[in-house]
Amino acid sequence: MNARYLRLAGLSFALSITLLLGACHKKSTPAQPPLPPPPPVQPTATLTVSPTNVQRGQTVQLIWNTQNASEASIDSLGAVATTGSRSLMPSDSTTYTLTAKGPGGSTQATARVEVTVLPPAAIVPTGPSDKELFQRNVKDIYFNYDKYDVRPSDAVTLKTDADFLAAHPSYKVVISGHCDERGSEDYNMALGSNRADGVRDQLVRLGVARDRIKTISYGKEKPFCSELNEQCWQQNRRAHFSLDQ
Repeated sequence: MNARYLRLAGLSFALSITLLLGACHKKSTPAQPPLPPPPPVQPTATLTVSPTNVQRGQTVQLIWNTQNASEASIDSLGAVATTGSRSLMPSDSTTYTLTAKGPGGSTQATARVEVTVLPPAAIVPTGPSDKELFQRNVKDIYFNYDKYDVRPSDAVTLKTDADFLAAHPSYKVVISGHCDERGSEDYNMALGSNRADGVRDQLVRLGVARDRIKTISYGKEKPFCSELNEQCWQQNRRAHFSLDQ
C-alpha cells in the first residue's frame, strides 16, 4: 500500500515538474527584430554674394556651402562643388540660385547683387587747337626774285591774315623771312629780314598791334623745297607765319 502510494506520488511530482517547465517555456519573451535605419537628412545650403552692390565692370565674390548634399548647382554656372566660391563680373542685377541635392531631398538658397550702370560720359565736342586754327587761316606771303615788297596778288591774302588776327586778339605771331638758295648767305639774311619786316609793317597798317608780331630772318638756311627750278625757288621766297606760343 505504501509502495503504491509512493509511486503515485512520484509520478504526480514528475508530472507537475513537466507542466511547470512547459508553462515557463511558453512564457519566454521572443527576440525583437532590428530597428530600421534613420531616414536620410534633408540637405541644407547657404549662398552669399559680396559686395551686394557694384558698378558694371566690377567683380563680386560668390560663396556657397552645403550640408548632407551629394551634388550642387548654381543656375548661371551649372554644376559646382558642394562647397566653394567663384569670382564673377555681372553685367546686370542678378539673383543667383543654389540647388543642393542629396539622399534626403533637395533645397535651395539665393543671393542677389545689384549692378549700377553708369550713363555714358557726355561727349564734349572739341574744335581745332589754336595752332590748327591759325595754320588753316593765316597764309604765307610770297615774293618775286630779289624783292621784298608785297605783290598785289598777295595783298588780298595779307588782308585776310590781318582780319583773322584782328578777330583773335590773343594770338601772337612770328613772321620768318626766307629766300631761295641763290646769292650769298649775308645777302639773303638781309633780304629775309626785309621781307619779314615789310609784312609786319603792312599788318600794323591793317590794324594788328605791333607788339603782337615778332620777326626773324632765316635767309636761305631753311628752304621749303630743295629742287633746282623756279617753281621750287618761288616756294622758298616767302614770309612764313607761325603762332607764337
